[in-house]
Amino acid sequence: LAWLFPGLGHLLLGRRSRAAVFAAVITIGFVTGILVEGELIMPRAGDPLSFLAALANLGSGVLFFAARFAHLGEGVVTAVSWEYGNTFLLTAGMMNLLLVLDTHDIAVGKKD
Repeated sequence: LAWLFPGLGHLLLGRRSRAAVFAAVITIGFVTGILVEGELIMPRAGDPLSFLAALANLGSGVLFFAARFAHLGEGVVTAVSWEYGNTFLLTAGMMNLLLVLDTHDIAVGKKD
């Protein structure tokens, strides 16, 4: 569940303030990436790095699927902000994946 929506894992562990901050930061980053014409990269044959970028984008959980369902995140390569948008989208996904690991560490007692 920690992967599904940013901050949900921390919320389930009773860390409400952390959950709210993480949810806000990642959601704002994701939405910013969409608004500045970023692309939700999908795997492309012959481009092995696109598989890693797709994995990073999938890290955003339900935000990724909601944006794809709404036909957002198509990206406009000619937009001056396209690279910035991609960076925001990839960073949001990677941050959420790091939160999944953080949630796991808290749950098993490795972290306070």
